[in-house]
Amino acid sequence: MLITLEGIDGGGKMTVAEALEDDLPADGTVFTREPTDSWYGDSVGRSIADDDADPLAELFLYTADHADHLSRVVRPALEAGNVVVSDRYSDSRYAYQGATLAGTVDSPMEYVQTVHEPFTRPPDATLYLDLPAELGAERAGATNKFEAEAYLEDVRANYERLIGAEPDRFHRIDATRSREAVVAEARTIVSDLLEKRAPAGNGT
Repeated sequence: MLITLEGIDGGGKMTVAEALEDDLPADGTVFTREPTDSWYGDSVGRSIADDDADPLAELFLYTADHADHLSRVVRPALEAGNVVVSDRYSDSRYAYQGATLAGTVDSPMEYVQTVHEPFTRPPDATLYLDLPAELGAERAGATNKFEAEAYLEDVRANYERLIGAEPDRFHRIDATRSREAVVAEARTIVSDLLEKRAPAGNGT
């Protein structure tokens, strides 16, 4: 089973990931994130820090990191029967790069999805930590171009489109609440998901 954590900056995904890592058994659970700690992920980090990075080139840096993540971590872990929990995954690309590419390509979010479709492995379930863009920007500190309030408004709108297309996959968590409340709800959702989990080892 592949479980992903999504939402705009400032929602507390890292906090939830750390709490779940404390809860779930190390044997049989793989925790990971995107961007990764590979050299592909390092290249993504450099692009995030560059306000003048070309948005299309940036998309393909993220896509390369995702492809490496799939082949090096996600698919092998799933094939071994593990539960994989990823702090950000393909939906982040659709939402964020879909916003970045506005005015560069037609139907930008759909374009990003089309690029990924031939090779990605869709999540089985996604915890969506939801909060207004204004609060997200305030919490994140607006330290880079992806944390600006106006930009996060567009990203959040893209997430809503993704949720509308696959409502059964997404589990919305109100991230305006306290850290304790958000973590408690995330723990309950993941516990329920794992109880319903199909027999391990299908890797698909």
